[in-house]
Amino acid sequence: MSLYTQMILPRLLDWAMSDPALARYRQEVLAGTEGEVLEIGFGTGLNLPYYPDRIQKITTIDANPGMNKIAQKRIQAARITVDHRVLNGENLPMADCTFDSVVSTWTLCSIAKVEQALKEIHRVLKPGGKFFFVEHGLSDDPKVRVWQHRLTPFQKVIADGCHLDRNIKALIEHEFEAVKLEQFQAQGVSKVAGYLYKGTAIKA
Repeated sequence: MSLYTQMILPRLLDWAMSDPALARYRQEVLAGTEGEVLEIGFGTGLNLPYYPDRIQKITTIDANPGMNKIAQKRIQAARITVDHRVLNGENLPMADCTFDSVVSTWTLCSIAKVEQALKEIHRVLKPGGKFFFVEHGLSDDPKVRVWQHRLTPFQKVIADGCHLDRNIKALIEHEFEAVKLEQFQAQGVSKVAGYLYKGTAIKA
């Protein structure tokens, strides 16, 4: 892992993802979480203030140790107990059917083997458990899609594997039978990076 990925990128992402325009989406997604919670792609801990009061403890993972250094400040200040681990979402050490809720916010875009990560999410959820997500991805506007495809190779280099053009709906529906989501353009965010997929998927 390069110096850029561990030292510079975490600070850039923390600044970019702290945009108040995104806070409401975090709050909407996290409002339904309950029971044993796993958050993948924890990043710098920006979701912590938005978990409902009933959540007392969460397990979190992120593959970038540089994110962890920034996240620790938020973990120490949080009312929630956080069991944070530096792990890759493609291979989770947790047992089958462990969690009631799994959370992913702006994470599926950058996991190399995203299909495998979704299989892992499905595996560690209890029957009836829910996957809560808000992700950016492939736009419904053909003109925007052209630019998403053109810029993704560059985006992957500067943003640690982030894809602008992943079809999040198709990826999640391939793994989960019961999916409820909204697709929309986020206000105040560029069309190329701001087409969002927000919703829940339930494990049968």
